[in-house]
Formats: sequence, C-alpha cells, structure tokens
Amino acid sequence: MSARGAEVDVEVLAAELVGGSRRALARAITLVESTRAAHREQAAALLARLAGAPAATLRIGISGAPGVGKSTFIEALGHHIVESGRRLAVLAVDPSSSLSGGSILGDKTRMPELARDVRVFVRPSPTGGTLGGVARRTRETIALCEAAGFDTVIVETVGVGQSETAVAGMTDLFVLLLAPGGGDDLQGIKRGVMELVDLALVTKADGDLAASAGRAAADCANALRLLRRRSARWTPVAATCSAIEGRGIVEAWTTMLDYQRVMAESGELTARREAQARAWLWSEVSEQLLERFKADPRVRAELPRLEQRVRDGDIPAAAGAERLVAQFLDTVQACAGREGKR
Repeated sequence: MSARGAEVDVEVLAAELVGGSRRALARAITLVESTRAAHREQAAALLARLAGAPAATLRIGISGAPGVGKSTFIEALGHHIVESGRRLAVLAVDPSSSLSGGSILGDKTRMPELARDVRVFVRPSPTGGTLGGVARRTRETIALCEAAGFDTVIVETVGVGQSETAVAGMTDLFVLLLAPGGGDDLQGIKRGVMELVDLALVTKADGDLAASAGRAAADCANALRLLRRRSARWTPVAATCSAIEGRGIVEAWTTMLDYQRVMAESGELTARREAQARAWLWSEVSEQLLERFKADPRVRAELPRLEQRVRDGDIPAAAGAERLVAQFLDTVQACAGREGKR
C-alpha cells in the first residue's frame, strides 16, 4: 500500500527494500518524510527493523555556492562511481517553494543522464523550511539507501550558508566546490566553513578559466594549511576539475577513496559516525519537543495573544516564551498525574 494511505505493511516494505527494490525505497523515503502522525509511527518501526551496522558505505556531502556547478560535477562523478562497480544514491536537497512547499529546482532535470541510469537512485527532496540546507529527514533517507544496498551516498545541499555544518554532521566526507575566482572568492567564505573541508575542488577548470582555477586551488591549499584540521589523520586536499571535459574527476574520486581508507583504518570514521548518531538523537529530541509544544491546546490558545503583546512591546519575548513553556509543562505534569492514578 502507498505511504499516502492509512496503513503501510512495514515488514513487507522492509523486505522489498532490502531486496533492492527501487520502488520500495522511494515509498520508504516518502513515508519517513511524511508529517502525519500515523506515518511517523510506521517510519519509526521501519527504521527500527532496518537498524544495524551498514556495510562499508561512503557518505559524501557536497556543497558550494549557486552556479558553481554542483549538479554537473555530481553527474560526471556519479558516472565514474558506477562504472567502478559501486551503487550510487544521490540525495539532492532543493530549496522549498514558499507557496507549495515542494522542490524548486528539481535535480532530476539538472542531472538528466545520471537520473536515467538504472544503477543510480536520484531523489530530490525539498528542505521544507529546515535550516541548514538539508531536509529534516535526510539522515533517515541515508539509512534507507544503505539498507537498500547503495554503498555510496551523495548528499548535495542547497548552497553555501548553514549547509556545510548540517551536511558535515551527517556524512563521512565533506567536499566544497569553488568557482575559479582566486583569492577574492576565498575571502567571502567563512573560516568555519573552510575548517570543515576534507576536499576542496575548483570547478570549471577548462578553457580560459583553467589558469584562474589553478591559482584558486593554490590559494585554497594555502588557506587550508593555516586552518585547524578536523582530523588528525587527514590533511585536506585542494585541486581543480572540469566536469565538462572530464578532467580531475578520476583524481577526485581516488582522493575520496584514500580518505575513506585512512579514516577507516585509524578508527576516526567509526568515531565520527558515533558522534553524529549522538547529535542525531539530540536533534530529534529538540524537534519532537518543539512539535509537541506547538500542538499543546493551551499553548495554541495562548500563543496569538502573547505574540501580539510581544509585537506591541508590552512584554519582552523572553517573558512571553517563559509563560508558554510554563503552560506546556503544566500540561505535561497534569498528564503524568493522570497516568500515575491508573
């Protein structure tokens, strides 16, 4: 039954997904992205059934400013990855329309050849207003793709901003794409972003831009040497590539595999994933508490009045928030009291 229906046979869906069914994977992702309460319960049951240590997968986060050529690069890299015998899933997170809530860009149209390749699973997902340039359920979607047998997962983010912190917190390797603009472009990138970089690639290194791309890569390499590394075992790499001409793509993939080997052998890859799992737990705690807070009848009844008072300057925002939280906690305590009397 479709994830849009009232019930989903979780056991059957899990078996089909593990069996490699792309249709089952698409249905499972739709289920975990759903905001309906019934679907959330079914999604939790599905993820619990699929829980377990994944195979030796590689999770790659790719970001960069709009226009840098993320989709073109991913298409070129993706073809090389599948030709090497690996199975690839691309999770392309698009900005959401403020009207419909759906994806604006549609990465299946921006990566047409890769999307038609039966060895590749491409899934565009709207951010839904989530901060950080990734969809709220991207972590779950990664887990589903790995359960379906995809050993390489690429997460493409919306663009430079909060995206880097978010995608670096759910992948093994963070790749930043840069335009061939030289040192001036590097000055516009926050230091915190550069400290997350495992591999920096200057794109469009062809034609008249080849020399400029080379200078930009050299500037980036110098900048990376001056920054604190987030791994004791891996020195961030800066290089150039041209997706159109196919130059630098093989070398970039080789660097990614070297990174995976070094991090796995040192134990840092396992440690990083464990830290990410803890962060995922607390992220879910925060989001679920906020959802239940907003759904509380007393909070919903009081919120419009307090919002107006804050707008009018009658009370500070902190005082208004304190009153709402106090009302919510009263509801929680009352519910706990009723449960205790049963």
